[in-house]
Amino acid sequence: MTTDHSSNSLVADKVMDDGLVKEPLLQDSAATQPPFIDEHEFNIRLADNDNYDGLTFEVIEAEVAEGKRVVSRGVYLAPNLITTLSLLSGFYSILASTQGEFYKASLAIFLSAILDGADGRVARMLNAQSPFGEQYDSLADMLAFGVAPAILIYSFALEPLGRVGLGCAFVFTACAAFRLARFNVQIGEVDKKYFVGLASPLAAILVTAAVMVAVDHNEWIGQYDTVVMFLFAAWVVICGLLMVSNVKYYSFKEFDKKKVPFVVLIIGVLVMSIILYDIPVGILAIGIIYALSGIFTTLKSKATS
Repeated sequence: MTTDHSSNSLVADKVMDDGLVKEPLLQDSAATQPPFIDEHEFNIRLADNDNYDGLTFEVIEAEVAEGKRVVSRGVYLAPNLITTLSLLSGFYSILASTQGEFYKASLAIFLSAILDGADGRVARMLNAQSPFGEQYDSLADMLAFGVAPAILIYSFALEPLGRVGLGCAFVFTACAAFRLARFNVQIGEVDKKYFVGLASPLAAILVTAAVMVAVDHNEWIGQYDTVVMFLFAAWVVICGLLMVSNVKYYSFKEFDKKKVPFVVLIIGVLVMSIILYDIPVGILAIGIIYALSGIFTTLKSKATS
């Protein structure tokens, strides 16, 4: 048996029933995927031909560059660090909720939402988008906007309802998972100007802002506890179902690239002034208006069609 060596490929001898056949193997620094190898086999052969010593931490992913499938190593630092901070905020929110510090937990979710918007913009600005970053961002969103808000509202208002409260909180978490999974498989397939279903950070903000309003305006404590608990139960389920609905919401992704009339800036200043008077109430009100806007436009389009 002989082995033929060259600078561009490795060749292994493979003995078959009908004789000696030379089969090309994928080189460790391969840049493209041969057309006769499907994606699953490509990934297996890539891993089999890499030199792992058991102590190396590395990410290997396939990307498309200039129409060719290329294999790259490593991750982009800036956007993934921001995503990690968002993940940390969501994790802290869970810990704060379990300790009864509901306001701190709410603020941590708001911080996660801000960081979640920042990491995507930084990635686009630096041209640092990657499959790893997309998947990591979704996993961080699941904890920060799927698990953390559910634990917050369960710890704050739903725990006395027992299994009913647990089920309502879980509906929100499950819907967030469905929403993120659907978003991942529809990347590049839907119009970027719209979200199909309420985005998970916005749904989390609706739940979180409601908790903050209840904490600030706590005159109901001891008087209307049962009513408030069932209102929160219905609210968290509604927010969850909006995430998995097919209602279209304007994404504002192209909003900063277009000029608007000057009066819009004045209206924005007035809105911010109103929000500053009572920030949780203002954020909750804007969130509800945004959630209703998608339902209104959907019903209007169906009525005219």
